[in-house]
Amino acid sequence: MEQAILFTEDIVNTSQDFLNACDYDRLFVLTDEHTRNLALPLFPSSHLLNLADQITIGAGDVHKNMDSLVAVWQVLSRNGATRKSLLVNLGGGMITDLGGFAASAFKRGIRFVNIPTTLLGAVDAAVGGKTGINFNGLKNEIGVFNPAEGVLISTQFFSSLSRHELLSGYAEMLKHGLISNKDVYQKLLAYDFEYLSLTEMLRLLEESVKVKEHIVKIDPCEKGVRKALNLGHTVGHAFESLSHEQNSPVPHGFAVAWGLVCELLISHQKLQFPSAVISVFSRYVYDNYGAFPFSCDDYEHLYDLMTHDKKNEAGVINFTLLSEVGKPVINQTADKETVFIAFDLYRDLFRL
Repeated sequence: MEQAILFTEDIVNTSQDFLNACDYDRLFVLTDEHTRNLALPLFPSSHLLNLADQITIGAGDVHKNMDSLVAVWQVLSRNGATRKSLLVNLGGGMITDLGGFAASAFKRGIRFVNIPTTLLGAVDAAVGGKTGINFNGLKNEIGVFNPAEGVLISTQFFSSLSRHELLSGYAEMLKHGLISNKDVYQKLLAYDFEYLSLTEMLRLLEESVKVKEHIVKIDPCEKGVRKALNLGHTVGHAFESLSHEQNSPVPHGFAVAWGLVCELLISHQKLQFPSAVISVFSRYVYDNYGAFPFSCDDYEHLYDLMTHDKKNEAGVINFTLLSEVGKPVINQTADKETVFIAFDLYRDLFRL
């Protein structure tokens, strides 16, 4: 099923019109504690979202787990949800991932709508049909591919986000720029966060989401070209997992930004990706995202974490790499020595 993706500067009327056009018997809205207090009040009391049955779970990725999933199912069951019911996921990527999975499994599947309230959620988790929860200390270990009935994207929510939160989402947009073309990539590098324009951000976001949407249409279940969207994530997820083990969790987008640098360094070794582009990109990442601190003592464990990535097959770490901007190369492997050289170069670039 193809997702309906709407971009709007008027989320109140757009969402009301979209939900009015949907056929359902009961309407549910899933939020976390933050979006219940910050996002839901943006909608008038007469809006369908405020009239729906409310489900609220804890905020943060720590709640993207089995306990929260069961809590959602319990409310759906207790309040008479049927196969004709509709679940609206109002929140960041944690909510759209978990809510999408909850809807996909409840009564063998009810429909759901994603309204992402963060930039990261809008450009990544809410679009493309991936749903899931974390399990056994690993990111998105359990889930299914199932597209939302619709995704309603608005930058109106972003005015309450910190620069830190915006940058986390922007890393996924940078990834889309790297795998699409030099024009998109250069426009993203040129966007000025010091003079934040939500109107301009919406245009860039629409262009970025269309990169992902085009790829997903060709390969909805990640059998081929969709693997290009994994650029930066093999190393990035390892950084993210290590940060959680160290009780100092980093935002997903920051981990992806650092992962992009490492995987471009692997791309240089394997596919001669231009070192000049890496130099400019790594400087951009360092200036905006800082550096993920790790030492030589962490190399083996990071590599071990990478071996648990869902993209791997037959025990071999699977990378998406680039030969140049706009030319992703999927199903690439790199031995431990190549990965460790990339770690060395990363630490040199980031002065660790």
